[in-house]
Amino acid sequence: MVRQVVRRLLGGGVFVAAASLLYAALPVTTARVAGVPVVGATVVYAAGPDVISISGPGLAEALVVRADEAPEQFAALLTEVNWLASRPGNNRSPEASKLGARYVLTVAAGDKATHRYELYPLAAGGPRVFRPARQPDRHRTTAAWFYGRLSMPDALRDAGVPVSGTVTSVDTGGIGGGAAEKPFDPNADLSTMLAEWRRFLLLNGAVVVVIAIGLAGTSLLVRRRVDRLYRRAAAEQGRLPERRR
Repeated sequence: MVRQVVRRLLGGGVFVAAASLLYAALPVTTARVAGVPVVGATVVYAAGPDVISISGPGLAEALVVRADEAPEQFAALLTEVNWLASRPGNNRSPEASKLGARYVLTVAAGDKATHRYELYPLAAGGPRVFRPARQPDRHRTTAAWFYGRLSMPDALRDAGVPVSGTVTSVDTGGIGGGAAEKPFDPNADLSTMLAEWRRFLLLNGAVVVVIAIGLAGTSLLVRRRVDRLYRRAAAEQGRLPERRR
């Protein structure tokens, strides 16, 4: 009974280790089916944001910037807000009289709006951003104020928003998220995630192999110990059985 259990544990551990190592050793390939990134043959990931709309002073109707039509302007606008989605606020609510013009920026993936922010590019002391608690896709978040990037006014102007005036002074930490980041790239982030997952599987596979070897060694030692004790007891009783071939 004990031997059967040990054998099953060893067999299952070796199988899991082999499967993990085999999967981790496979190359990661990314293809597209109907515009949707596909990794391998079965894992499908949702498309990233590709539309930004802006409304505010000087705009008779919302200005729409699409990633496929104006990739540079879209990337610049997305860089202004994509780091704000889940961070806690880093700025107390400023005085309304010092905020200046307000522009509402909405990020969407296809026809579905996902995030909305209020931008104040000409606020006294540097650009500000407000993230409302109520988001268009109803995901949970908290209302928070942030220092915006100093590049915000130029990014809005380049996209066609009639922002007038300049920032006269900048408070400490006014650049918000720091230096400008590269545009959001779903495929690059996906490749990084899969590479980390592969390393994780390799590590786990190695651990399982070590455990399986340890169990095998322990089982062999226990078996020899039990056989030795059994033969010693039988010899004392004068009933020593023949050695197994």
